[in-house]
Order: sequence, then C-alpha cells, then structure tokens
Amino acid sequence: MRVPPRWVRRPLSLLLVGALALAATTLPLLVVVAAVVSLGVPGRWRPLRLLLFALAYLVLEVAGLTVALALWLASGLGWKLRSPVFVRTHYRVLGVLLAAVDWTARLLFRVDVETDDGGWSPLDDGVAGSPRAMIVLCRHAGPGDSFLLVRTLLDRDHLRRPRIVLRDTLQLDPLVDVYLNRLPSAWIPREPAPGQDVAAAVGRLAAGMGDEDALLIFPEGGNFSPQRRVRAIDKLRSLGRHGQALRAEAMPNVLPPRPGGVQAALAAAPYADVVFVAHTGLERFSTPMDLWRGLPMDTVLHLRWDFVAAADVPRDPDAQVEWLYDRWAQVDAWIGARAG
Repeated sequence: MRVPPRWVRRPLSLLLVGALALAATTLPLLVVVAAVVSLGVPGRWRPLRLLLFALAYLVLEVAGLTVALALWLASGLGWKLRSPVFVRTHYRVLGVLLAAVDWTARLLFRVDVETDDGGWSPLDDGVAGSPRAMIVLCRHAGPGDSFLLVRTLLDRDHLRRPRIVLRDTLQLDPLVDVYLNRLPSAWIPREPAPGQDVAAAVGRLAAGMGDEDALLIFPEGGNFSPQRRVRAIDKLRSLGRHGQALRAEAMPNVLPPRPGGVQAALAAAPYADVVFVAHTGLERFSTPMDLWRGLPMDTVLHLRWDFVAAADVPRDPDAQVEWLYDRWAQVDAWIGARAG
C-alpha cells in the first residue's frame, strides 16, 4: 500500500474534527444503540466497549491536533518547530496523549502489564535518571505494543526522547502523522522501492544520538503470526541464508530478526547501550476478528527487559548477526516458558 503525500493526508485532520462534532451531537443515541446491540452479541458489551474507545481516541486525536496547531503558530508558522524547546514540548504532549490512550485501553479492554524483576527497567541503566543513549530492540506481536513501548519511553520514570523506526502506513493516522513527522522518525515501507536503502535510513536516524535519546526498532519488521514466520523462513532460504533459516526454524514464537537496520544503528551509534524487550500476552489478538472475539481481553501483558552495555556489543558484522540471533533465541525461549 502506497501512502498518500502529505498534502493529501493533512485534510484528514479536518475530517476528524467534523467526525467529533457529529459524534458529540449523537453521543447519547450512539451509546443507547451500542448498548442494545451488545445485548444480542455474545461476550461482555463488546460493541459498547469499542464505541467508547473509538470516541475517546477521537477526542484525543482532535485534542492533540489542536495542540499541534497551537505549537505550529507559536513557533512562527513552523519556523522554530525543530528547535529544542519545541521538540521537548512535542515529546511531552505525545507522552500525555499516549498515557491517556493506555489508561483508556486498560480500563475498557481489561489489559494489565507486569514487568519481570519487580518492575526494574534497564532504560535507566540501573540508575534513575541515567542519560545514556540506547538502542531498544523490541519484539512485535499483538495490538498496541508499539504504542506501549513509546509510552514507556516517554513516561516520567524514564523521560527518554524516542527516535522511532515504524511502518509508513501509520502516517494514515493524523496524530501519528503530525507528531512523528516533527520528531526524529524513519518511515519504512512494506515493500521498499528499487534502490531504497532502508538500513541507511535507520543509520541516519541513529546518528548523533545523545543523552536521553533512545532509538526504538522492531527487528522482525512486522507483527508475529505463524503464517508470517513461515514466509520469513522461506524468504531466508530463497536469499541463500540457510544458516539463518535453520536458526529461525528453532524459534517457534518469534519472526527471524532482520539484521540490516540493527547493524546500521550500531554502526552509527557505537556508544549506545542496547536493550532487548520481550513481551507476551497479546499474540492471540493478531487479526481484527481475533480482537473482536476476545473483548474484553482480560489478559496480562508480561514484559522483560535485557540490558547490554555498549562495550559488550560485538562490532564485527558477522558476529553481530550471530549475537542478534542468540539474543532473539533467548526472547523466544522466554516466551515459550511463559506460554507453557
């Protein structure tokens, strides 16, 4: 899917304002209709829960876009939008919005989050307020894990400035489009154009990271599913990477990691520590129909952080591939133990 240019996407913001105005005038009717429909649908108030979440998300979208417009005006019609003070402000606003989305989702869908090691997070390098730059490599599975990680990086316990590698189709969300195009991000297409160097884009994003910066990458390149795993292994074989294919076959709970972007980030920021993030609990919600059948989720998302100091990261490219697969095998084993 090709993402429309910015001049086409921006009018979506105006459509959102109109949708919110319409929803506000018909809210009582919408709630009554959703409640009545819920009585005839198996499960616990699925249509009503989804309606309330959609309305809350719409309100937050419009609020965030309104603030973004105010910041654009205050910056001199965008003149100083990239200055440090406005970058910090955008991060703070984005953190508040994501915290609100997180709270709403937990309340309506009954999802809780538990972290191994009693909630300790190596994002602080073991010391509260640690400023070291970090490269965060996260598993990708289930709805909303990317939002959760960005929200975690931005919360008051870490106050990181995330640089995010993400799919270009997420720009179809007006709030994501506006904020992350004003902040350091790399938009990766599902099918890169001929000659498009995705790894180089990740390297440029990682270059120059300083204190409190954190580069967030999902090395698998997409949400886990058994079908995607089989296709990824077949692709490794077609590329002649038989050793990686064999290792991927031994990891039933994850997609094989793609080393290119990770290696580019490590080369651009060799001083950055690395954090691996494993999580499990949302894999069964891999399609919209799974999500619909499973509402409310009534589940716990388990998180595990694994810290690697920059000095312990291999620098030889071949060794980095082996190291990445070794670490990903540990993620797979942890997920398997949790599932068992």
